[in-house]
Amino acid sequence: MQLNTIKPAAGAKHAKKRVGRGIGSGTGKTAGLGHKGQRARAGGYHKTGFEGGQMPLQRRLPKRGFVSPTRDDTAEVRLSDLNRLKADTIDIHVLKDAGVVPIHALSAKVIVAGEIRRKVTLHGLLTSKGAKAAVEAAGGSVEMPAQATGAASVKQGKKIAARAAATAKAEVRAATTHATIAVERAKAETEAEAKAEAKTKVKAESKADKKEAKAEAKAEPKAKSGKEKPTGKKPKKG
Repeated sequence: MQLNTIKPAAGAKHAKKRVGRGIGSGTGKTAGLGHKGQRARAGGYHKTGFEGGQMPLQRRLPKRGFVSPTRDDTAEVRLSDLNRLKADTIDIHVLKDAGVVPIHALSAKVIVAGEIRRKVTLHGLLTSKGAKAAVEAAGGSVEMPAQATGAASVKQGKKIAARAAATAKAEVRAATTHATIAVERAKAETEAEAKAEAKTKVKAESKADKKEAKAEAKAEPKAKSGKEKPTGKKPKKG
């Protein structure tokens, strides 16, 4: 056999259909595209699911539930999968090397599925409540990295501190509000009393002024208006 004499099997290759080559070929005049319309034009395109402009099916149907974008980051590991691993200490790298979890998984969680018949130590793996009990019943243990525990405690401590700060701030705000209300109320009462006293004083002064004016008017003699009338009688003309 020589490389330059190798050929594909008979019937494996066939010539491409040549459309638009005359009406005698069967696909000549319209080249298999039919008469007119969008599909018969050059560049005519229908995207997947297009229904002529009406609301397509994938938009008419209701949507249900939530799909997490990180659902593939954590892989599930059965208890029975741990039996075929040779290592006594199992972490995410051991699971990836054995092909138990995908290579792109960021973490793994051991779930209750099957039985575990050997003593293993799970290091840095998430476990369900039942899986942890099964591993410990078989003589194994579950270990979490110190950094993760420290980070969790730090995070919890931050939450507690933030909650305490918020509570203290609310208490201070409430106390300030009560004190401010009391001060404003006392100020308003003082201003009201001052206004009432000023009003009473103005009324008293106006009354006193009126009394003095009346007294002065009574004391002054009445001014005579016009010519004075003669006291005696006029003599009669004879």
